[in-house]
Amino acid sequence: MPTVAFHTLGCKVNFYDTEGIWQTFKRRGYTQVPFDSVADVYVVNTCTVTHTGDRKSRQMIRRAVRTNSDAVVVVTGCYAQIAPDEIARIQGVDLVVGNDQKSKIVDHVEAVLAERKPYLAVGNIMKANEFDELDVPYFEERSRANLKIQDGCNNFCTFCIIPRARGLIRSRKPENVVQQATKLARAGYREIVLTGIHTGGYGEDFEHYRLADLLVELERIDLPFRIRISSIEASEIDHRLMDVLAASNKVVPHLHIPLQAGSDPVLRRMHRHYTTAEYADTLRELRRRLPDLAVTTDVIVGFPGETDEQFEETYAFVRAQGYAQLHVFPYSPRRGTAAYKFKDQVPEDVKRERVARMIALGDDLRQAYAASFVGRDLEVIAESPLASADDEARRAYSHLPEASRMLVGYDGHYLRVAFEAPSGVPLESMVGEVIRVRMTGVGPGVHRAVFLEQVTFPDEEQAPGEEQAMEWGRMTS
Repeated sequence: MPTVAFHTLGCKVNFYDTEGIWQTFKRRGYTQVPFDSVADVYVVNTCTVTHTGDRKSRQMIRRAVRTNSDAVVVVTGCYAQIAPDEIARIQGVDLVVGNDQKSKIVDHVEAVLAERKPYLAVGNIMKANEFDELDVPYFEERSRANLKIQDGCNNFCTFCIIPRARGLIRSRKPENVVQQATKLARAGYREIVLTGIHTGGYGEDFEHYRLADLLVELERIDLPFRIRISSIEASEIDHRLMDVLAASNKVVPHLHIPLQAGSDPVLRRMHRHYTTAEYADTLRELRRRLPDLAVTTDVIVGFPGETDEQFEETYAFVRAQGYAQLHVFPYSPRRGTAAYKFKDQVPEDVKRERVARMIALGDDLRQAYAASFVGRDLEVIAESPLASADDEARRAYSHLPEASRMLVGYDGHYLRVAFEAPSGVPLESMVGEVIRVRMTGVGPGVHRAVFLEQVTFPDEEQAPGEEQAMEWGRMTS
């Protein structure tokens, strides 16, 4: 059987796309092998959000060529879309595929093999008007599944290259989203994350159908799973969506609502579609309807022209909003964006100082939000045993006598906790399942809880193996 190897850089959407590309190869008889192994085909799914993403993408392309110079080396993703000719000039690259052609990669590989010459399959992404369907009936990760519902973005923020790499919004047909969600729920996934390049913009290319309508349809699926929205803009949260969120039994009480800056002049230069007052009003109304809602956000510091006063405005605004978690980024100039040509670039040492202050504030806010849940019951999806968790979790709890019996997972508010499993129960039987715990303490990143009861259980009918999942995929297609 021919073999294929993958390496993915960048965001969750890219990782979803890679899973979908793998399914197309699998249906054509390929076996997947590790990227550092000798393979017949290598696929590098690239990122171009920053120049660092471009550089790392080139490194992985050259690594594939070195591993097997006789293989077909395929490059796709955002860097491939933005700079196809630059990638095609890299010695050993056989195929460059645009972001709207990923479902056709195997056909393009076969064309390369038949014609024995390199191939470029990259068009004008701005003319793409159909969602490129990739079926992903299961994931290697057991605890949650991503479900891509749209591609592209219409916002054109001045710091962002992504519309040029992904095109304008193209939403997945609602019936296809519901069908895919049903497959994933039947495969035993207890959390489905709705994701996309601009998830909250879902339906902008439809008539009278938006994200709120999709959530209503997903709510009707009579299977045990919860829904998390990967990200949504404050300007897209209207009263209709708030009504749906407040009435939902499936959507978790957590929204990631990017802020980027808490100063109106900076927001205008970024070409964001809200003011600080409008953003704060949206959060106030959300919290009125959804008490205990976890709101996480992104903040860019050091945007061109950001004065000390404007940074202090952002700092004060972030502190006042009481976020559950912050993702803080120093502004990184990106050729091809409007902000790249802006004057008054902020010195790197000033950026570093501002980033450090904002991260420290984020840590304080995260701890304060988590502390409000001490003594309360949470429903956590167990991610993994502590022994196979990341460094943060192991550093916090691996010294404890009960560490070998501990599991780590997230609750609906995106609180990450560690707890000891009951004796006599295999840890693997709890991974991916909903566990009720009581939070007993706050940690630096992973909080402490005690086990109360297991809510869901592996079920052969609802949690099939790989082949069963594929069969269900064929039955519901």
